[in-house]
Amino acid sequence: MASFNLPRRLVAEALGTAMLVATVVGSGIMAASLTGDTALALLGNTLATGAMLVVLITILGPISGAHFNPVVSLVFAMSRTLAKRDLAGYVAAQIFGGIAGTVIAHLMFALPIVELSSKMRTGGAQWFSEGVATFGLLASILAGIRFEQKAVPWLVGLYITAAYWFTASTSFANPAVALARSLTNTFSGLRPIDLPGFWIAEVAGAVAALLLFTWLLQPGASSTLSSEAKL
Repeated sequence: MASFNLPRRLVAEALGTAMLVATVVGSGIMAASLTGDTALALLGNTLATGAMLVVLITILGPISGAHFNPVVSLVFAMSRTLAKRDLAGYVAAQIFGGIAGTVIAHLMFALPIVELSSKMRTGGAQWFSEGVATFGLLASILAGIRFEQKAVPWLVGLYITAAYWFTASTSFANPAVALARSLTNTFSGLRPIDLPGFWIAEVAGAVAALLLFTWLLQPGASSTLSSEAKL
């Protein structure tokens, strides 16, 4: 990632987020048009999203780190993996890319370019679900980088595939994607008025994951001393 300059990294972040959102929104539109079974439509939406994440992280990760998510960039900036001066650019690129992804999906299906969602997703259970979903996403990324970096695309894709189904909110886990999904009144939409609760929960879940895994992934001093004593 260090070998690519900031403009290239920002374009990669915008492109990746746009393709991710186009997949989420577009597959939701396609699934809903093909079946009246909500569970089957969600399955189609899930599989497309998980598969696209594997592809995008694999091809764009070497360029920008493949965050595609403001809370991922925030956590990397807090842990000094991403330069703090680059954080605002990453977040702006992700937001722009997310909105572009919704527009792309709408244009492909001959829908209005932007249409505010009327789909209600609010309440304590939804917010708690978003916190859990985002915590798990960051846990998968942080531990994956630590132990099996090449597997991170698959870890993230599989985690999101699972989290679509085990969380009440269907695992947005991404403020930029949540904003983009508020601009589509289709299967994957979210009312704009519900965004603040999702954003707060997502930031809280991400920071909690960083705090726990910063400690969890470090060898303990006592075990180190014990090993030295045996020698």
